[in-house]
Amino acid sequence: MATQTVRFIDLFAGIGGIRKGFELACDEKSLLSECVFTSEIKPYAVDILRQNNPDEQVHGDITKISTDGIPDFDFLLAGFPCQAFSAAGKRLGFEDTRGTLFFEVIRILKEKEPFGFILENVEGLVTHDKENPKDKYGKTLTVILENLDALGYKVTPKVLNAKFSVFRKNERGYILSAQKKNIPT
Repeated sequence: MATQTVRFIDLFAGIGGIRKGFELACDEKSLLSECVFTSEIKPYAVDILRQNNPDEQVHGDITKISTDGIPDFDFLLAGFPCQAFSAAGKRLGFEDTRGTLFFEVIRILKEKEPFGFILENVEGLVTHDKENPKDKYGKTLTVILENLDALGYKVTPKVLNAKFSVFRKNERGYILSAQKKNIPT
């Protein structure tokens, strides 16, 4: 029987894949979950989100939404745009406007200070702008991790296989985190 409700927001929500996994994980741990805010701009994705969650409002461009307009929450979920880091794209990173949308996540984390977050992107984010083969991460991920650490989060980047069929391997980069002050030492 669920005894606690975990409130979360879903940014760059796509069709809700990260959300669905989060909700299933909460259910496995007997936690209720409640999405209190969703943001997505792609019309086809918004249509699917509305079909799957008819009682919820899907907000548009997160760059135009004040943090005051976002309810308090426990976890932030975000699949921030990957085109700037993907091997299939031009790999311009933060020089591509879509690559800078990560800083919207920072803005919201800084203001709202949730317990933790899950960020998702392409596996290419891990090595993007890597200059020295001996380095664990590229410059882009290093900047991301430094920004998250500066906000007081212990971060764990991982590349996981998010395969959705027996035949399709889908390596994705995830950054999982919780506030340092909430982690037992």
